[in-house]
Amino acid sequence: MDIFIYLFAALFSVLNPIGTVPIFVGLTQHDSQKERSRISLWTAINVFIILIVSFFIGQYVLSFFGISIDALRIAGGIIIVNSGFSLLSGKFNKKRGINKKIENEVQQRNDIALTPLAIPMLAGPGSISLLIAFHQEHSTMKEMAFSSLAIFAIAVAIFAILKSAHYLARILGASGIVAISRIVGFIVISIGIQYIVSSIINIVKVNLM
Repeated sequence: MDIFIYLFAALFSVLNPIGTVPIFVGLTQHDSQKERSRISLWTAINVFIILIVSFFIGQYVLSFFGISIDALRIAGGIIIVNSGFSLLSGKFNKKRGINKKIENEVQQRNDIALTPLAIPMLAGPGSISLLIAFHQEHSTMKEMAFSSLAIFAIAVAIFAILKSAHYLARILGASGIVAISRIVGFIVISIGIQYIVSSIINIVKVNLM
């Protein structure tokens, strides 16, 4: 159960679905409630598929390219720390892989659930590297079951938050969303630094002891 809570909290911090609320509201402002619900559902499904595939298959991709788990953890940690700093500085939305040109294009498309919502705004390099590294350390059947459950719970949370995005935007307001994003940003930075530190310690132990 501790694994479920830890992974859920880590993924929630890295994915930061609350920070996606203003973008979702902007992209779906002209859609009906039914269409918003559909987009929310498919975004959650797409994120679940991306994360679960990364969790179970990502390690084989690493092996194919000869990338060590410590190298991945350091790279992922840097990405996560960068995301955290972006959250704290209030520049996170500008760095989620969507610029004005892309926004104008997706406004003209019927389905934005896969891109840009699922990728890269929610399931990005940080969450993918986190899951690959997590699988390396928790590979028993019980641990993988709880991890899969945590990924499913994150998908459910994303659906609930996006489905309520327009309501949350009115309740929290711009300042409320910024405040939450910055609190989450501090947590994200801590997670990223922990990944980097633990990897460096492991490299030192392997090569010097």
